[in-house]
Amino acid sequence: MTRVAAIDCGTNSIRLLVAEVDEGAGGSGGRLHELTRRMEIVRLGAGVDRTGELAPDALARTLAALRDYAGEIDRLGASRVRMVATSATRDARNRADLVDGVRAILGVDPEVISGDEEAALSFAGAIGDLDGVSTPILLADIGGGSTELVLGDVGGVRESISVNVGCVRMAERHLHDDPPTPAQVAAIVADVNAAFDQAERVVPITTATTLVGVAGTVTTVAALAADLPAYDADRIHLMVTSAQDVAAVTARLLAMTHAERAALPVMHPGRVDVIAAGALVLRTLVERSGTTAVIASERDILDGIALSLGGVVGSGGVVGSGAR
Repeated sequence: MTRVAAIDCGTNSIRLLVAEVDEGAGGSGGRLHELTRRMEIVRLGAGVDRTGELAPDALARTLAALRDYAGEIDRLGASRVRMVATSATRDARNRADLVDGVRAILGVDPEVISGDEEAALSFAGAIGDLDGVSTPILLADIGGGSTELVLGDVGGVRESISVNVGCVRMAERHLHDDPPTPAQVAAIVADVNAAFDQAERVVPITTATTLVGVAGTVTTVAALAADLPAYDADRIHLMVTSAQDVAAVTARLLAMTHAERAALPVMHPGRVDVIAAGALVLRTLVERSGTTAVIASERDILDGIALSLGGVVGSGGVVGSGAR
């Protein structure tokens, strides 16, 4: 057993998983024994689509959360640490500012991973709990800045691609009224369809028999469709939401004001202004894939990072780790 700490620094949130990896279970894909899982909405990617740079206040929020995580990592005694940064950091000219700050706090450099690496780690993290589902599986990781699409099965990834349509990017680019206008909604759908046109040249999404979605957009839509009284990760994990319910939840979110969305009992405050854009990405993907439902998974890139630290899976063929 190896105690590891995985950190995922995305466009909207920064998340921590400290777990023990059962390396002896590598033949069956590896097993994680979770000690803590945390998330803070820091909106690192605020404005990056427009400016091409990480804003000073966004960096400050992210590094403050990271200092808190570093204390938790030390308290739990993780011997290996890996932090990955994704879409917003990939796009930012001043990414070195983040790298320097992370190095000072954690003692290891963050890895600014490619979209392909992000997709592979997300798939590795999610696949372990998907026993018995029909293959091939299409995994969708709808993030703040990008969406990763991965086609694969129990043998691993077949094809993958990352496209720049995430909930923060689409909301900042198009949603300027409350509720949004039909023209603003149509603009997001046009952007998403154009991105998926590009994606389908690499990933044949209509060949999938099972659609699995990870990250906050998908899990929040699932919670809303199930009318949960509060966000409950255990109940949401592997919840099946029909295509009709995805469409209904999306329409409901688009008709709401910011205050009405904020009042929803399952809504995280950091998702209120971007959830409608994310739901549009999900609805469009469901329509284009032709699947009848989406399975929401609470296991994702964080789990993939943790498994990589235990030597169970690699990212792009390389197992990355840092020692504290």
